[in-house]
Order: sequence, then structure tokens, then C-alpha cells
Amino acid sequence: MSDPTDPVLPDLPPGAWRDAAARVMARCDRLAAVSSRTDGIERVYLSPEHARVNGVVARWMQDAGLRTWQDAAGNRWGHRDGRDPDAPSLVLGSHLDTVRDAGRYDGIVGVLAALEVVRLLGRVVGGFPFGVDVVAFWDEEGARFGKALLGSSAVAGAWDPTWWDLRDEDGTSLRDAFTTFGLDPARVAEAARPRASLAGYLEAHIEQGPQLDRAGAPLGVVTSIAAARRYRLTVVGEARHAGGTPYDARHDALLGASEAVLAVERLCRAEHHVVGTVGRLETFPGAVNVVPGEARLTLDLRGELAESRDRVWGLLAGELDQITGRRGLTWSAEQVHDAPAVVCDPLLRDVLRAGAEGTGQRDVLDLFSPAGHDGMALGAVTDVGMLFLRNADGISHHPDESVTVADVEAGLRALAAAVLHLAHERAG
Repeated sequence: MSDPTDPVLPDLPPGAWRDAAARVMARCDRLAAVSSRTDGIERVYLSPEHARVNGVVARWMQDAGLRTWQDAAGNRWGHRDGRDPDAPSLVLGSHLDTVRDAGRYDGIVGVLAALEVVRLLGRVVGGFPFGVDVVAFWDEEGARFGKALLGSSAVAGAWDPTWWDLRDEDGTSLRDAFTTFGLDPARVAEAARPRASLAGYLEAHIEQGPQLDRAGAPLGVVTSIAAARRYRLTVVGEARHAGGTPYDARHDALLGASEAVLAVERLCRAEHHVVGTVGRLETFPGAVNVVPGEARLTLDLRGELAESRDRVWGLLAGELDQITGRRGLTWSAEQVHDAPAVVCDPLLRDVLRAGAEGTGQRDVLDLFSPAGHDGMALGAVTDVGMLFLRNADGISHHPDESVTVADVEAGLRALAAAVLHLAHERAG
């Protein structure tokens, strides 16, 4: 058995890493079949599919020698002790919930890769100066209740009691969904992990962008996770007859909203590392022969830095004032999500880089993540590091997202080596 303080991967049978990568891919396929729809993948928080997947992953954790439990927010955990059972734990993992009509790798690869790393490191973990946890978070995406990072926020001790009144499209409140699932809303605080119980958080994830694919590189190290804000915008005009109302008498809310959508693209293109997206646009009353009297749209605004993100929002607000003033409209905004940028810890970046270089990759890329991740919540209570795996053309949140067995194998080797490097650093 290798010395756990020596950052050298343990000796394994020929093909063990490749077999582990193939197992990750096969299990991604297995979990993809657990869906609320037959024409695609959809797995949302506190659903029957959530319960089924937690049960499947619990068995996989047990098979890998981990003690497993579901926490008070519905996240699934597995644990293996280090030298001292009372030592803090290094957490490896990602999330198992999906968006609607999802791909099969976003989040899922990170959970299954973490499980394989702990299994492959085997008894070496027993000599670490920290324990190792594998976590499968839930509701990273926010697809059901419109609020992302619910599971990881509970773990970070940041649960907001106002969230209990959030409702899904069927009108079910978050509180009622907790109860139906078998969780006790009064005990959600028990999911929180104190800072002293954590030795850091490492996540492997497919890149949700094309940088690695364009560079021909399998792995990259994340420098920071985007500062994100989400808004519900409402533009109000006047609904009138489509045939009888001349243009000089119209106050068309859709035209004002359309100008706002174009302004989002123009302002974000002009600002480095700021991305804005209008994902939903609805008009009311929505009749073919009525000038729209109201338009509702969503805005997802992300930036490498909160300052640049907020500067774009200020400019957009000014443009909306001009657009609506010119067209005789009014507008309002409700902020529904606000997350600060999370800068990845230098030591965790270093060990991930060393792990990636150990696979033979040269010039490992530093990548900013404009997509949000559970590390945004965990960053409030522990250090965070992220490893990106190549995803063909960067397609994500879509059935066409992909990753290869070879890149998963490289990711497993890099993540395992990073854990060993960190154990070496902490032991020293």
C-alpha cells in the first residue's frame, strides 16, 4: 500500500482506471432512466425520482465501503474515516438534480467520479489527516421552485425561512413538498455542516462552455465561479384592439420588452466576462388580436466579478427607463437570486493542477466558470476547488451534452491525485 502522505497514486490492476471511467458512464446511463418524463431527462427536487436516485446511489456508496445517510435537506452523503475519526472531512461531489430536458452528465459525473475516487484510493484514505465525504446535492439547478442551490445552502447553514413559501408550477409549496417527501421542515437546520467539520470541497464537472474543446484539452482548473443575479422583469403598457389602434396610439409592452432583450445582449457583449440571458418572455393577455398590455421576462446576469455584473445591471436599468419612457410604458424588477463570486482556493487549485499535469496534460488551462455550482454555497463555510472536464462544443443543459470515457479516466486520475497531494500538504 502506498504511503498516504506521498502524492503517488496507489498501485492498481491494469485497466482499473479505465474500468472505473466506464462504470461512471454506465451509471450515468442508469440514472438517466430515472426521469419524470418519457421523452427526456427531468429529475427535480423532492420528487419521486429524487427518492429513487438517492436509494440507488446509497447502494453504490455502500458497495464502495462508505457509511451513508440522507441529510435533513434531502442530500445523500457517504463517509470514510481518515486517521482520526473526529477529524474534519474533505468533501467530494456535485449534484443529481437536472433541468428540464437535460443531458445525463451535468452534475452527475461529479458525484459518480467522487465515488470512484474514494473506492480506488481504498485503504489509503485511512491514513489521511482528514476523512473523505462524497455528497450528492439536490436542487442545484432550482428547476422546481425557482431558487437554485437549496441543498447546498442548507449544508452551508444559509437556509432562508422565506423559502418555505416558494411554490412550484402546480402550486405546491416548498414546505409541503418537504413533508410529502418525508422530511421535517423544522429540522432542516440539522443539514448544516460547521466550518470546523470541513477540510475543503472539490468538485469535478463537465465544462459548460467550449474552451477545453477548442483547446483540445481534456481538463481545466477553475479559478472562480460567477457572481450571479436573476430578475423577473415586468413591462406594462396598454392592451388595445390590434386592428383599430394606430401605431401612434399604441403602448405595446412586447415591443418595449423586445428592445430590452436586445439591450441585454449588446451591453453584455461590451463587458468582459459578463453574460446575460433572457430565458423566458410571456405576454398578456396573449391574444392574437390584442396589442400586448403586459410583458414578463426573466433575466439571468452573471459576471466574473460582482462589480462588472452590477455595472451592466445599472446600464440596463437606465436603458429600460429610456425605452419605456419613449414608448409610454412602465417597468419594474424583482430580484429572485443573488450570489457573490466565489474565488477558488489557491491550494486546492494547485493540487488539482498537479493532478491534471500528472495525467500527462501540458498547459492546464485556468478557466472562469460563468455557470453556477454548489461550490458557491459551500464557499461560505469551506475552501472550494473545481476541475472541469471537456464537453464537446460546450453544449450543456441539453440532451447533446457529452463527455468521453478517456476524459473521465483523466478526470478520475487527476481528482485522486489532487486528494493525495492535499493529504500530503495537510500532513506536512
